[in-house]
Amino acid sequence: MTGPEIMAVVGFFVMLAGAGWRVWARVEAKVKIAEDKADKVANDLAAHKLHTAESYVTKAGMQEQTSQIMKAIEGVGNRIDGLNERLDRFYENQPRRTTRS
Repeated sequence: MTGPEIMAVVGFFVMLAGAGWRVWARVEAKVKIAEDKADKVANDLAAHKLHTAESYVTKAGMQEQTSQIMKAIEGVGNRIDGLNERLDRFYENQPRRTTRS
């Protein structure tokens, strides 16, 4: 092989290596962009999970609150029932008025 042929072969392989490197660099850039987007979405999801955990009540906490409210309502109902009995006793024991003629 002569000098110009060797230079042509070497130049061809250098061109192929350069083209391959350029394609690889573009693929890496796209992967980096996708990773950045995924990280942002993961951070947004983590922030939403934290907000949800801070803002909303758990199922056990909701059951506890509901039972406390139901006990309070039951207590009010019992007091109303007791008030009816007291009113009945009040009207039963009223003295009879006598009229003078």
